[in-house]
Amino acid sequence: MQERNTGQVSFHDTQTAPGDVLNLHELIVKARQNLNQNDWDYIVGGAESEATLRRNRLALDCIAFRPRVLRDVSKVDTSVNAFGRQLRLPVVLAPVGSLESFHPAGAESVVRAAGSFGAAHMLSSVCDPGLEQLAKAAPDALRLFQLYVRGDPAWVDDHVERAIAHGYAGFCLTVDVAHYSRRERDIAKRFVTAGRRRVQGPVFQAALDWTTVKRIKQKFNIPLAIKGIATAEDAAIALDHGVEWIYISNHGGRQLDHGRGSMEVLPEVVDAVAGRAKIIVDGSFCRGSDIVKAMAGGANLVGIGRMQCFALAAGGEAGVLRLLELLEDEVKRCLGLLGVAKYSELDHSYLHAAAPTGVPHVLSAFPLLKVEDYRY
Repeated sequence: MQERNTGQVSFHDTQTAPGDVLNLHELIVKARQNLNQNDWDYIVGGAESEATLRRNRLALDCIAFRPRVLRDVSKVDTSVNAFGRQLRLPVVLAPVGSLESFHPAGAESVVRAAGSFGAAHMLSSVCDPGLEQLAKAAPDALRLFQLYVRGDPAWVDDHVERAIAHGYAGFCLTVDVAHYSRRERDIAKRFVTAGRRRVQGPVFQAALDWTTVKRIKQKFNIPLAIKGIATAEDAAIALDHGVEWIYISNHGGRQLDHGRGSMEVLPEVVDAVAGRAKIIVDGSFCRGSDIVKAMAGGANLVGIGRMQCFALAAGGEAGVLRLLELLEDEVKRCLGLLGVAKYSELDHSYLHAAAPTGVPHVLSAFPLLKVEDYRY
């Protein structure tokens, strides 16, 4: 497949195109047609050898289902309650920096789609527009705010106060970026992303420790999530500090290389939490069956990152809405074929360790794509 656009992103012919999309992989096709190589690599790339990125997908591919039959699944409920709201899917559109690189409206398109569909959205603090404008764009959406710490305690507290004042239902600290990784796709091209060009105060992120978590919990009345948890030990410490949401993430394989896949981490964190907090997990979740695996494994919400970017690049707000519709359809069919009518009926007995059926990579969930055409 030849690229249609090797310069800036072009959206003139994609605003209505998502209505014709019948499969998730078609969103990726449309995204690739619209994105230049730098922005494409930003989505699909990882750190150094990209081992963590591949292990995210491998951890999901190494799980098979154990379906039950002769159950009444004539009515399947895909909804959940989170942050005091009813959502159509257990999905949070994960915080991604520089969404404006994929569509001029950036995060506005994403939060509007999330709000109209009935999913949660978490805004990255390195994404335009900022938290105030996003609140105006979708006042009724379930909005969460994620912060990279770039200043002193007063700077952090200001962001918490602004999030509360503008109706954000939760606040999230990202904690797995004490040092920036080496994104070798970018380094090899001598390319610096917009997000990295505007970074200020990285020393504050490197110095971040549990005292900030303690202060936020003591000072503010807003549910707190810690994003970047990768061990049972840190999950337990978060519980000791009163954290309400444990967010399992390895930054999509974009920070520490040679880490474990997020789905591999999930069981030990679920055991450590033992129901005392809620759990979000992200890391290569891009199919409805992936979401079901996470829910069966004990997660409460699943973060969708790369697929969100593909959908946004494919068609803006309409593309993201179509992504959520297709995920809902896949989840509903998967639950029904498992003999499950609602998530409360799921448990570990529906999952079984299995050998993967192919080599894992960032697009391996979509075998109908010819990966070589995407220069992944």
